[in-house]
Amino acid sequence: MNYYNEIKNKLIDNEINRSVKEYSINRNDLETYYNVGKLIIEAQGGETRAKYGDGLIKEYSKRLMNEVNMKYNPRTLRRMRQFYLLLEKEKWSPMATKLTWSHYTELLPIKDTNKIRYYINISETQNLSKRELRNRIKSNEYERLPNKILDNNKDNYIDKIDSYIKHPIIIKNANNYEIISEKILQKLILEDITLFLKELGEGYSFISNEYPIKIGERYNYIDLLLFNIKYNCYVVVELKVTELKKEHIGQISTYINYIDKNIKSINHDKTIGIIIVKKDNKFIMEYCSDNRILRTTYKII
Repeated sequence: MNYYNEIKNKLIDNEINRSVKEYSINRNDLETYYNVGKLIIEAQGGETRAKYGDGLIKEYSKRLMNEVNMKYNPRTLRRMRQFYLLLEKEKWSPMATKLTWSHYTELLPIKDTNKIRYYINISETQNLSKRELRNRIKSNEYERLPNKILDNNKDNYIDKIDSYIKHPIIIKNANNYEIISEKILQKLILEDITLFLKELGEGYSFISNEYPIKIGERYNYIDLLLFNIKYNCYVVVELKVTELKKEHIGQISTYINYIDKNIKSINHDKTIGIIIVKKDNKFIMEYCSDNRILRTTYKII
């Protein structure tokens, strides 16, 4: 087989399809690049030998430019080879994905297939653009997830909602505040509430900040009251610029119980509480028996 001619013809056919059938551009791109990657592997003598010899790729790139003016540089052809190897290893069809080639160019440099699988999933379910995906990768979102996200046997909704809270969550300090008080921390969150909700996971909507509740004759104020549509529950968020302390557990437990008794309706699941602190204290949570209470830390950037 003349592998170069096969690769050239597939790339030429793809360019023709791109100009004639706009609706199938992505489908044709992915199928073409998958098949080109497969041919490159075969031309290099199989996957093992392909890892060490890129001379053939450089030759093909140069010939494509000289013969048909197709600017497929060696890096792009290597990406096609990676694309084939990834889909072949994971038993994915290039036709089944909702992602574009631009998405895959962000994902292919990643070595960990679990990490790639995670970003493919959120890109598809949350309809992320290439830029949004790039930002999520750059923020080390996968690395900031609890290990339990990989455990597909969790049935309790508490575990599921906890699995997607980042550790730490990222909060932007656009105005470069030097001293971060609880009020300033809340202000920074409200300035980019969309980012904050995404850091917590999926399905969150903002209800109010400084939400007033009357306990006895005194008013108390919940830092942030949210609702999670996916898990059908209210979420109480308390912000602390210190290390996690035992009194924080008591405070948020009171707020959760108040919401459950006075605000939530019978069709809602139990309220969740999230304490966001400057520094974690795992020993405090070790003796917290209320699994409705979650915690994470924050990082100001």
